[in-house]
Amino acid sequence: MNSSIICIGELLIDFFCTDVDINLSKGENFQKQAGGAPANVCATIAKLGGTALFCGKVGNDPFGHFLKKTLDDAKVNTSMIVLDDVHPTTLAFVSLQANGERDFIFNRGADAFLLEEELEEDKLNDAAIHHFGSATALLNDPFQTTYFTVMRNAKNKGKFISFDPNFRTDLWKNKQTEFIELAKKGIALADFVKVSEEELHIITRISDLAEGTQALHQMGAKIIAITLGSEGTYLSNGYQSEIVPSVKVKSIDSTGAGDAFVGATLYQFANVKPALEDFEVLKKIISFSNKVGALVCTKVGAISAIPTLDEIK
Repeated sequence: MNSSIICIGELLIDFFCTDVDINLSKGENFQKQAGGAPANVCATIAKLGGTALFCGKVGNDPFGHFLKKTLDDAKVNTSMIVLDDVHPTTLAFVSLQANGERDFIFNRGADAFLLEEELEEDKLNDAAIHHFGSATALLNDPFQTTYFTVMRNAKNKGKFISFDPNFRTDLWKNKQTEFIELAKKGIALADFVKVSEEELHIITRISDLAEGTQALHQMGAKIIAITLGSEGTYLSNGYQSEIVPSVKVKSIDSTGAGDAFVGATLYQFANVKPALEDFEVLKKIISFSNKVGALVCTKVGAISAIPTLDEIK
């Protein structure tokens, strides 16, 4: 299998309010961080030593240039980042209150406007693995149409397709039914599907883990990983299923842990073509990915917390 992996989706700025227990209207101090689930996946692949290309759009502004440099520094191929002269870089502002609720404002910009004609077809054709894990791509057009067009084209060309629906309550308020239908479209095209336990229940409306996973297989998914936090990952290939345990760590910040899990999995898939029938190999792959995701939780930040191969014992 070709070792290059393309991740398509959003690259944005997360502004985290560092004031304790306060809403955004009163927050005064914010920390700027690179964000975007597919960008985190890309950075994980690259930091582990793989070849990852990020495909998305940012504003041709200081924030967009910061984001591109962040991925460049992580050794991600950024040649498919489009700089938008019209729309600014997408921004998200978040504060955490004492009751655990988030105060969230999302100013969507350039990432929503990626068009199919802006993509480099030769690079899409060269990569054997295409990862679709954007939290924003399903929201609206034109990016939604671009996203599914690229996914269908990849499927028709025999590419290995990875899909993570990345449900965010803040983004899908009052539109959960629409999210479910769009997620099912992606699952139907995917070879590998990663969802959280919450996402499994939202998409399938089934509370039982095994039954819900079988429902995803019936939609079309071949290899399924249901992340269960500190308990590990429920892995299924449609024939066998098992919870693959994680490692115990003292969690400081879980931001980006799921994305790191996906990146570690795809890094391994790129080097060892996953065989559906070889459940023992799949278990070893997921065990390694669990460890990567757990290690990310031991540091603050998403990209900055991703370990290198030397740091994984």
